[in-house]
Amino acid sequence: MIGKFIGSLFGGAPVPGIAEQAPEPTADDEMAQTAGSLDNLRSAIRRAGAELPTSVSSQLRQIDDVLRPLVSHMAEHGASMEQQVLLNAIVCSYIPDPLRTYLALPHSARTEESGPTRLLAEQLATLEEIARDLANQVRIGAIAELSTHGRFLEDKFAPSALRLEGR
Repeated sequence: MIGKFIGSLFGGAPVPGIAEQAPEPTADDEMAQTAGSLDNLRSAIRRAGAELPTSVSSQLRQIDDVLRPLVSHMAEHGASMEQQVLLNAIVCSYIPDPLRTYLALPHSARTEESGPTRLLAEQLATLEEIARDLANQVRIGAIAELSTHGRFLEDKFAPSALRLEGR
């Protein structure tokens, strides 16, 4: 932006050393990126399916069942920046990082009853609870917004406000 302005002062040539800034990503861009990351995570989980105990695979599918509609809802209806950041962190870091670490363990440490499997299962249970809480917060926010709008309409267009004075 600055480069264009200064360049326009000097015949339209860009000024060396002043780089053009990329446009800021929009909330839609961020949600599209999170949706793409969720698709990549799902693919990675499917590829690792034979390496994961059944209980872990089941937990990961349950978390996906919570996150997928949440991403769609947030993309369509929006959410606060904090909610978007938390969702992105869950999808891009909080699930893939421990999963990658778990898959790096020897096969003998990844049995259904092993300590690392129990530890991962506890972490996934926590993440599922966080994802469900986030989904609830987003829905409650939408309900609160709808309720506020309803009160506005009621105050604005209540029969008493529509009557003319003296009639």
